[in-house]
Amino acid sequence: MTPDTSSDLSSKPATAPAAPAASASASASASASAAVSRGPSTGRLVGIDLARGLAVFGMYAAHVGPDPAVGGPLGFVMELARGRSSALFALLAGFTLVLITGRPYPRTGRAGRQAVARMAIRSVVLIALGFALTALDTDVDVILAFYGLAFLAVLPLYRLRARTLALLAAGGALAMPQVLYVVRLSIEEGSWADTVIASDPLARVSGTDGFMELLFTGEYPVLTWASFMLAGMAVARLDLTRSAARTQLVLTGGVLTVLGYGGSWLALRLVPHARATVAAATDGDSAASAWWSDTVGHLVDDTPAAWLLVGAPHSQTTFSILGNTGVALLVVVLCVTAMDRLPRVGRLVAPVRAVGMTALTAYVLHILAIREFGMADETGPALVDLLVHSVVAMLLASVWTRCFRRGPLEHVLHVCTRPARYLK
Repeated sequence: MTPDTSSDLSSKPATAPAAPAASASASASASASAAVSRGPSTGRLVGIDLARGLAVFGMYAAHVGPDPAVGGPLGFVMELARGRSSALFALLAGFTLVLITGRPYPRTGRAGRQAVARMAIRSVVLIALGFALTALDTDVDVILAFYGLAFLAVLPLYRLRARTLALLAAGGALAMPQVLYVVRLSIEEGSWADTVIASDPLARVSGTDGFMELLFTGEYPVLTWASFMLAGMAVARLDLTRSAARTQLVLTGGVLTVLGYGGSWLALRLVPHARATVAAATDGDSAASAWWSDTVGHLVDDTPAAWLLVGAPHSQTTFSILGNTGVALLVVVLCVTAMDRLPRVGRLVAPVRAVGMTALTAYVLHILAIREFGMADETGPALVDLLVHSVVAMLLASVWTRCFRRGPLEHVLHVCTRPARYLK
C-alpha cells in the first residue's frame, strides 16, 4: 500500500491564492484561507492528519496484523483494514494535491506553474521510491509508484470545482472498472502487452511490468484508483469548517457505502448464477463475503458476473470503488469533526496525528522493518507485531514532530521539489 508541505500523504498548510487585483477580493481570499486552515500555528488541517494516521495503522493491520480468517471481533477489525485503508490514503492524497496547488482557490500564473512542477517532481520521486521498495521483495504490494502515476494522471484537473471533480470521480467509478476488465481480458488472451512491456524503459529499469503494471495489471491500477484521488480533490475544495459541508459529506459517504457494498450484496443474489460463479472462481467458502471482504481472494474466472459484481475492496469493481469511497468520506468527516468539537479527544489522539504528519516516513520504515524482521503467521505473534509497529511509529513520530515541521523523508521530498521555485 502509502504520502505538506513535504509529502503527498501529509497535509500542507493551507495558503491563500495569489492576491486578486481588487483589495476586497484579496480580503475575501485571506478570510477563506484562514477559515480552512484553522488549527495549530503551522496551519495544518489536524483532522486530515488524524485520518491519515488511521490509514497508516489500517495499512499496518493489513500487512502485519492477524489473518482475518481468525474470525470474531479481531478478525472483523483486521478485515475492515483490508483495501479500505489504501483507498483512504488515495482519497487523502487527492486532498493533498489540492492543498499544494491551491486551496480553497487554485493557484494561477507563475505560482500555479510552480505548484504543478512540485507535484510532478513528487510524482516521479514516489514512482522511483515505490519501485525501490518493491525491489526489496517483501510480501507487501507497495503502493507508492501507483500513487505517483495517479498524481500525474489527475494533476491537469487541479483547477476544477468541487462539483466537477465529484462528477468525474463518479464517472470514473462507473466506467473505468468495466474498461479495466476488458483491458485485462485482452492482456490475458493476447500478446500485445508483452510487446509494450518489452519497449517500456520503466519496465527495463525496474525489472517489473512498468507502466502496464501501474495502469492495468497491478494491485492498485491507476485506471480505477484515480477515482479516489478525484474524490479527495473534490473534498478539498469544500470548507470543512462548515457543518453543512460535513453533513453533506456524511450523507454522501453513507449513500456510497450502501450503494457499493449493499449493491454488491444484492447483485450477487439477484443476478442468475452470479453467486455460484463467484464461488467457482474462488475457493467457494468465501463467496458469501464477496460483497465486502477481501477474503474472497483473487478471482480467476473470465465470467463478467464473477469479476464485476463483487464489492471486495481490491476487486477494482464499481461496487468496490463506491463502497471504499463512502467509507473514506465517513472517516474523514469523523476525524475533522472530532478535532473540531472534542478537544480532549484531540489531545488523546495526538500520537496518531503525528504519524499522519509523517506518513511517508512511517510507511517506508514499516516496509523496511518487514524486510528485516519478516511477518508472523500465527495470530498471537502477528498481533504483537502490529502493536510494536504502531507503538514505535507513534513514539518516533511524536518525538520528531515536536522538533521538526516535516518528517525525515517528507523533508527529502520537499528538498527534491525546490527546483520548481525557479520556474518562470
